[in-house]
Amino acid sequence: MNRLTIALVAAVLVVLTAASSLFTVQQTQQVLITQFGEPRRVIQEPGLHVKVPFIQSVIALDRRLLDYEAQGEELILNDQRRLIVDSFTRFRITDPLLFFQTVGVQENGIRGRLASIVSSSLRRVLGSETLLNVLSAGRLRIMNEIRNQVNREAKSFGIEVADVRIRRADLPEENTQAILSRMQSERERVAREARAEGEEQRARIRALADRDRTVLLAEATAQADVLRGQGEQESIRTFADAFQRDPEFFNFWRSMQAYREAFAEGGETRLLLSPDNEFFRFFRELPGVPR
Repeated sequence: MNRLTIALVAAVLVVLTAASSLFTVQQTQQVLITQFGEPRRVIQEPGLHVKVPFIQSVIALDRRLLDYEAQGEELILNDQRRLIVDSFTRFRITDPLLFFQTVGVQENGIRGRLASIVSSSLRRVLGSETLLNVLSAGRLRIMNEIRNQVNREAKSFGIEVADVRIRRADLPEENTQAILSRMQSERERVAREARAEGEEQRARIRALADRDRTVLLAEATAQADVLRGQGEQESIRTFADAFQRDPEFFNFWRSMQAYREAFAEGGETRLLLSPDNEFFRFFRELPGVPR
C-alpha cells in the first residue's frame, strides 16, 4: 500500500470522525447526549457542538410549545348536570433529562400521560362546579385551576404546562332537547302572560273610552237640549212680540203660510169645508169676491 492510499484512508477517517463528532443545535431544539443509551449531558444553547464520535448519540427534542388535544368526554358537574367537555393543552419540554428518563425519546409518549392527567383534573375541578359557572365568567377561573393542577403533575415528566383550555362544553343530546323543551314552555308561558296583560289593558282602555264617550254624549245632549229650549223660547218670544205689534198682519201672515202648505203645487190634499169657514176668511175679504 503506497503513501497516497494511506493518506486518502487517513483523510476519510478524519472526515468521518469529524462528522461524527460535530453536530448543530437549532434555535428550536434542545439536545440530550447519550452514551450507550445512558444520558450524559444536556445542551440547550444553539450552535455547533462536539461529542465523542461513534460512542455518543444525539437526541433532539423540541423546545417550542407543543399541543395536545383531548377527546371530548362526558363529565358530571356538582349540580348533577352532565356535560361533554372538549379541551386542549399547550406544553413545552423544560427538563430533557427528566423527560428522557420518564417518557423516552418520543414526544408522542407524553401525550398519553397528559391524557390521564388532564382527564383527572377536569373531573376533579368540574365535579365541584355548577353548569352556570362553567358557562359564565367563572370559566376562566376554572381553566386556570385545571392548568395549575395539570402543571403540578406534569412537572414530574420534565414538562411545563402553559395553558389548558376548554374548547367546547356541550350538554348531551337528550339533555339539550329537555332544556330546549323547558325553554320553549317558559317562552310560551311568558307569551301567554303578556297576551293576558295586553287583553286586560285593552279592556281597561276600552272601558275608559266608552265611559268618556258616554259622558261626552250626555253632556252634548244636555247642552243641545238647553240650546234647543233657549231657541224655542226665543222663537216664542219673537212670535209673541210680532203678534203684539200687529195682530191682524200676524194672522194674515199665518193664514198665507197655511194656504201655501195646503194648496202647494202637486199636492194631493183635499179639504171639504163650508164656504163660510174661518179658514177662507181672507179669500172672502179680497176685492171682487162675494161675501
